[in-house]
Amino acid sequence: MRYTGLNDFLKRGAEALAKGPVAVVLVEDRVEVGSTLRHHLALGFREVLVVMPAEFDLPPDVEALVHRIDHSVMAMGDHVEVINRLIAAAPGIWMYYCFNAEYLFFPFCETRSVGEMLAFHTEERRDAMLSYVVDLYAGDLAAHPDAVSLEDAHLDRSGYYALARNDPANHNHPKERQLDFFGGLRWRYEEHIPAARRKIDRVALFRAKQGVNLRADHTFTDEEYNTYACSWHHNLTAAIVSFRTAKALKRNPGSTFDIHTFKWHNSTPFEWHSRQLLDLGLMEPGQWF
Repeated sequence: MRYTGLNDFLKRGAEALAKGPVAVVLVEDRVEVGSTLRHHLALGFREVLVVMPAEFDLPPDVEALVHRIDHSVMAMGDHVEVINRLIAAAPGIWMYYCFNAEYLFFPFCETRSVGEMLAFHTEERRDAMLSYVVDLYAGDLAAHPDAVSLEDAHLDRSGYYALARNDPANHNHPKERQLDFFGGLRWRYEEHIPAARRKIDRVALFRAKQGVNLRADHTFTDEEYNTYACSWHHNLTAAIVSFRTAKALKRNPGSTFDIHTFKWHNSTPFEWHSRQLLDLGLMEPGQWF
């Protein structure tokens, strides 16, 4: 189905929000839209919503499988309004959001569906799941000047770290079970990245709840949603492998001429398998085996 905007979708297509999990793919440009949608359809999301400019085309093989909402998210922070309106329309439903050229991985996703994973997470009394946005980049920028290549994708195998997330409302004491995570291209090229956008943590999987809203820094107004684990044991986490930062660095006139390759001594080819991300410590299985 195709909708002329968010209002039209909420009026005519709200039944797509009746059961979850629901994936929302926010399209910023024409890069790898088809592969992003195919990847998330294969993970087992009950419904996939794609929010994209009206002038963009959808590949025919996925057009009939998704709910297309004509809406541009290019304005800074506009995706926040989109997600919050969907949250208000779907209380109790598990949701996920990402941008095009981003791909969700979770432990054992090759043999288990996202619904199975979230059912287990719900049994652990969790309403949100922390994910790490792991930067991908083409190994050969001469062959792939936009830094995007599924076949030549690389990632950093080290260089990730966490810092305490201080609470300005509590004398800057660290927040309980919350950390700010850094690494990847946003760390290596931090001089080209605004400080507020250097974190790689994102609460991308969550259960919609009335009165709980997404914030521009990918956290939620309910502080428990922003925790990496419950208070009694470790929980599942997920990873979103993403070309988004590499694309931006190569498109930005202030950085593109400074970058001839993203590869360094800690680069490794991405194997497109959850086992590699688990081995690198880029997501956690928690108690799910």
